Amino acid sequence: MLSDLEIKIVRELQAGLPLVERPYLEVARRVGLPEEELIAVIKDMIERGIIRRFGAALKHQDLGFTANAMVVWDVPEDNAPEVGRIMAGYKQVSHCYQRPRRQDWPYTIFTVLHGQTRADCEKIAAELAAKTGVKEYKLLFSTRELKKSSMKYFL
Repeated sequence: MLSDLEIKIVRELQAGLPLVERPYLEVARRVGLPEEELIAVIKDMIERGIIRRFGAALKHQDLGFTANAMVVWDVPEDNAPEVGRIMAGYKQVSHCYQRPRRQDWPYTIFTVLHGQTRADCEKIAAELAAKTGVKEYKLLFSTRELKKSSMKYFL
């Protein structure tokens, strides 16, 4: 269970840190705490596993990575953890999931990879296939982004 104060802090943090010289001071002001106390509460929430990580979200398109593909891989379930670890280790792979095989959809590993062109994505997928020995896969290219947002809690 989270305290009312912790919920208030989560609400502020999930909105993103303010782009100011001392972002924690600004968040502390919003929740009515001294900066040091806010940082202590955040550290405690990290130690308790409530907050797992802080991250920055970059617009990959603005960095020149305008092509992305979900790649679905037909990997036997007993090999999936090892293959998944190898694929997840590639810097061009932003997401890597194992999902159950379906009768009409044999793919068990799903990766999202990013490149500057479609050809880049195809090359990365071919490298992953060669590295893992997975021969059956499909690249599913995005045509349009319909929604992209982070999960929001305690709205």
